[in-house]
Amino acid sequence: MSLVIKYTLFAIIATIVNILCQDAVNRIYHGQYGLYPSMFLGTLVGLVVKYLLDKKYIFSFKSENMLQDGHKFILYSMMGVITTFIFWGIEVGFDYTFKTIRMRYVGAVIGLSIGYWMKYQLDKRFVFIKY
Repeated sequence: MSLVIKYTLFAIIATIVNILCQDAVNRIYHGQYGLYPSMFLGTLVGLVVKYLLDKKYIFSFKSENMLQDGHKFILYSMMGVITTFIFWGIEVGFDYTFKTIRMRYVGAVIGLSIGYWMKYQLDKRFVFIKY
């Protein structure tokens, strides 16, 4: 399977996990500020899923120990800060503009798609580099 197909598949999996987590949070709490905890938790769960898939199947990285793995996860997460703001900005923009949960999730999918493309570029250059 080509790298592009695998990466796309894993991005889709992480996006589905993110949206499902957001939906679960929305079902539990749907108050005035329910958007923000749902986005945060969805992002966190999606981040962990995507890290595990990318590390093993995209970059074939094997940690020597838990400290190295923790360092890689922190670096991976830091590379995602900019892309997360893009994703969140688009999702919030869709939520504000259309005022429906369905369109908010459409914004999330668009934002995550852009973010994951950028994230791959950053990860291959700065996180999973071969020495």
